[in-house]
Amino acid sequence: MATGVPLASGKSEIFEAVLKFLPDWVQITVLGLIVLAVVASWVLKLVAKIKYRRAVRNGVPVHAAARYGQGRGADYLGAYAPQQAPSQGSGADHLGAYAPQPRQQDASN
Repeated sequence: MATGVPLASGKSEIFEAVLKFLPDWVQITVLGLIVLAVVASWVLKLVAKIKYRRAVRNGVPVHAAARYGQGRGADYLGAYAPQQAPSQGSGADHLGAYAPQPRQQDASN
């Protein structure tokens, strides 16, 4: 059952109401600034990606936190990452004294 009324979110309705309230030159300026912000963010992402690829291609060591798209916030712990015990497992991986002992062959056979 179509009523012919477009479905819009509350945010978009508020945005439209505020824009319609403003004069035309302000509406055009605001929309232009929004488009400019989106395009600028795309350009910055592209520049960062190009810099990363050039650094990797030229063999420049790239810090783990500086990798493109990785190593931000909680994803990169650096020196605060938990240290792994090199020789000892945990849980069922490390049975210790309870590990099965290899059987010895009888010399009498």
